[in-house]
Amino acid sequence: MVLAYKGLLFGTAGVPQSTPGKSTLAGIQQISRLELDCMEIEFVKGMKMGSDLAKKIREEAITKNVKLSIHAPYYVNLNSPEEGKRLASQERLLSSARLAQMCGAQSLVFHPGYYGKSSSENAFNTIKKGIKEVVSILKSERSPVILRPETMGKQSQFGSLEEILFLCREVDGIMPCVDFSHIHARKGKANTYLEFHRILRKIEKKLGKKAIKNIHIHITGVEYNNKGELKHLNLQESDFRYDEWIQVLKDFEVEGMVICESPNQDRDALMLKNLFYIKE
Repeated sequence: MVLAYKGLLFGTAGVPQSTPGKSTLAGIQQISRLELDCMEIEFVKGMKMGSDLAKKIREEAITKNVKLSIHAPYYVNLNSPEEGKRLASQERLLSSARLAQMCGAQSLVFHPGYYGKSSSENAFNTIKKGIKEVVSILKSERSPVILRPETMGKQSQFGSLEEILFLCREVDGIMPCVDFSHIHARKGKANTYLEFHRILRKIEKKLGKKAIKNIHIHITGVEYNNKGELKHLNLQESDFRYDEWIQVLKDFEVEGMVICESPNQDRDALMLKNLFYIKE
């Protein structure tokens, strides 16, 4: 059984920028020094970690009381027209989930794929089939790691909020990674208190209270155009209304992890944590 977090944890995507040494172990130590709570280990450009290091990371995270998640490689496309690439994508997810378990990470975030020449419906069915097969193998291995397909910021990518929530309803055992910046950039909307409130209400309605009490969020400032996301920005340099977003998280009494992906992720993560826990 997956236990919900107590409170909302704030941390960084990858090793904090201010970390001396830049290793994952050093990153965990720096998260603790900064009085942040969590860190997402980035396998985005490949998995270069052995089992011995993974075990050391697990031990250090427990010692420092830092919660971990993993981001799978970017080279995942479960809707590729080439069967070999779909199978390779599944293998990357399996390998990432096994390493996540060794590291003591509860969640594995991944980008599901691209539409390509497929319709949204066909992409959905192909991606669902691929994820179901991965989940089945992980269940047979008794893995506690939750696969989390991410809401995506480009219109060429599978991963609107509706698609991800429907996927999570259709595949037992997976939960969403809710990237509010991607949702905002995808159509240039979702940037007010009311819109943030609707997103959380929709998540709760589709997936139940458990999805609000064990949520996984990505956040950053974002530059975008009519095709969606272009690049990440620091929050204060973007149009993202993070003060209204924080208020909605408070009002919903959200619990889980917030992973900051800004260029200066240390500063923005600390700013968001201070805003969330400020005394009224």
